Amino acid sequence: MDLKTLLSDAAGGHRLTEAEALALISVRDRSMFRIFSAADELREERVGQVVTYVRNQNLHITNICKNLCGFCAFGRSETDPGAFCDDRETVLRKARLAAERKVSEICLLSGVHPSFDAEKYIQFLSWVHEAAPGIHLHAYSPDEVNYAAKLSHATTRDVLIRLKEAGLGSLQGTAAEILVDRVRGVICPNKVDTATWVRIIREAHSLGIPSTATIMYGSCESPADRVRHLSILREIQDDTGGFSELVPLSYLHRNTALYRDGLAPAGATGREDLLMIAIARLFLDNFRNIQVSWGKIGAKLGQVGLMCGANDLAGTMFSDDVSGDAGAGEADYLAPAKMERMAGDIGRVLRRRLTDYSLASG
Repeated sequence: MDLKTLLSDAAGGHRLTEAEALALISVRDRSMFRIFSAADELREERVGQVVTYVRNQNLHITNICKNLCGFCAFGRSETDPGAFCDDRETVLRKARLAAERKVSEICLLSGVHPSFDAEKYIQFLSWVHEAAPGIHLHAYSPDEVNYAAKLSHATTRDVLIRLKEAGLGSLQGTAAEILVDRVRGVICPNKVDTATWVRIIREAHSLGIPSTATIMYGSCESPADRVRHLSILREIQDDTGGFSELVPLSYLHRNTALYRDGLAPAGATGREDLLMIAIARLFLDNFRNIQVSWGKIGAKLGQVGLMCGANDLAGTMFSDDVSGDAGAGEADYLAPAKMERMAGDIGRVLRRRLTDYSLASG
């Protein structure tokens, strides 16, 4: 592979093949800095010098989960110590707090509770709307939609329609992990398979429900698996245009069964984190926004990620119990003032956005 020619072709509009992306994501010498530079130049061409963030809050409803994936330290069985499931008053209190913090987005996060049907998910939406009217609700994964449909004896499309009518603003593109069933059989065997995840995402987009796209990398998948995952996302985006951004999620190994059982390494390296961002920018030519997950990789490496193709610093979050339980040390809250310093230090401008990436006023 002639790296200089390939990067020049990509800058000129050539759509990278999976083989080309695999070659780039596998680079281990100083030439990786040329990849970072090419991705950053493409970022500047595509979105300019603005770094965006959303003022949001995560609202964790329950950690009781039917899946208990090996990469997750958050999920519990109902009888486990520390298991919780919020009642109405607790949800209302958390939502009121989010509204007091003047967030524009609330993310409903939880385990896939074994008794939650469509009515229960709709109820949560109504409770949050009651306490925080007018705030965008970013909620539920394709796995949650699929399980709710089974319990409700309904189709996933019908469940999505009802959720949208109840106020769902956008769907979480989580539960994707790695969209390769061989890998899913190891890291999340109780979740939907690749075809089901793709189908539900496509259904959501067809109904006018946008979603994020995610990739969780650094466990037991190969570089080729990561590229295959990105290719699936690119194919969907070609057809629907429904993804608002890619969110790369670095696997946090501490406190997880996958790592304890010797089935995964100690997470991704810094090289892998930065190459994931850069290759995503170069490969996903139909994605405008690539996010830095500062709660996963830390603020300092996140700042470097902004020079490797990323343009978004995600959200304030205020809490990320999922990452925290897995051992992340910087997963609670990132103040906009710190984000502004991160952006300004590399000659960029920080702007607050809404969930749809339109810039917020004031």
